[in-house]
Amino acid sequence: MFRTSDIVLIGVMVAAAAMTYTIKRDAGEQLATVRKIQAQIRTEEETIDLLKADWSLLTQPGRLQRLVERYQDQLGLEPATPHQFARVDSLPQRPLTIEDITAADAAGKLIDPTQTGAVE
Repeated sequence: MFRTSDIVLIGVMVAAAAMTYTIKRDAGEQLATVRKIQAQIRTEEETIDLLKADWSLLTQPGRLQRLVERYQDQLGLEPATPHQFARVDSLPQRPLTIEDITAADAAGKLIDPTQTGAVE
């Protein structure tokens, strides 16, 4: 009635069906995970947009001017004058550390000891 080849083929079909079901279930789980992550991304993007809008409202020049006028006595702010800014040659030299030297040596770059911290 049943030959050995029939039994083997039935076993192969059952194994293929089980494998197909397992792969389909795993794919469904992965799809659910992807959709969850996409929802989180949308939420984060909306939060970023909201924070950008808040930042633009908080940094409006008119609002800042009103705050400066209101808290002038506490802050002691004054307009900056040109002589308050330092020139490049008046800045102190940047101290070299062993990490800077070894990193530059490993990269094959020469260290310029006259370079200041503000100029690169």
